[in-house]
Amino acid sequence: MAATITNTVIDLSHHNTKPDFAKAAADGLQGVIHKATQGQSGVDPTYAPRRPKAEAAGLLWGAYHFGTGSDGVKQAEHFLKTVGPDHASMLLVLDLEGNPTGPSMTLEEARAFVTHVRAVTGRWPGLYSGHYVKELLHAQKDPVLGQCWFWLAQYGPTPVVPPAWAKWTFWQYTDGAIGPGPHEVPGIGACDRDKFNGDAAKLTTFWKAGGV
Repeated sequence: MAATITNTVIDLSHHNTKPDFAKAAADGLQGVIHKATQGQSGVDPTYAPRRPKAEAAGLLWGAYHFGTGSDGVKQAEHFLKTVGPDHASMLLVLDLEGNPTGPSMTLEEARAFVTHVRAVTGRWPGLYSGHYVKELLHAQKDPVLGQCWFWLAQYGPTPVVPPAWAKWTFWQYTDGAIGPGPHEVPGIGACDRDKFNGDAAKLTTFWKAGGV
């Protein structure tokens, strides 16, 4: 029997304008992972006002940090401060990809980030990446980053997981333009869409446990 895959998650940032969370939830959307921070000081201005609106619509809420080439612990502190203490039932994620506007986060900085999040929250965050982490690790496993559940970014028909992880938990299969469909969500429009490696009930359980 083929594994159940659920396509009811999206990830957003300030680039996605005027989302209608109620309409998206009515169409079956379950969760939103939203950009919260970048680097040591950047904050997505839409993160804080959108969270209560999404939760009021019954959606699960998560936050991600876009890593840059600087101190990983300081970035983690900034991320956790912005997200706030009410994060036990949220997914927390490090976005590890090439930085188009400056230095990119290194493996050492990424390890420092996730280790600090683990020390403060008691759980490993998710790690979002695609070809960038494959280039950094090659075919090697990573004893630190491998503790994080993996969110694959790959816009193609077949997910290819780096050796550091046994499987993908989420798979961002499209950015709303590139990759297989569907690309759009009612109330949101074309956006990053993400599949979950499990059924809808398992997604809810995993999410409410903070990704544990």
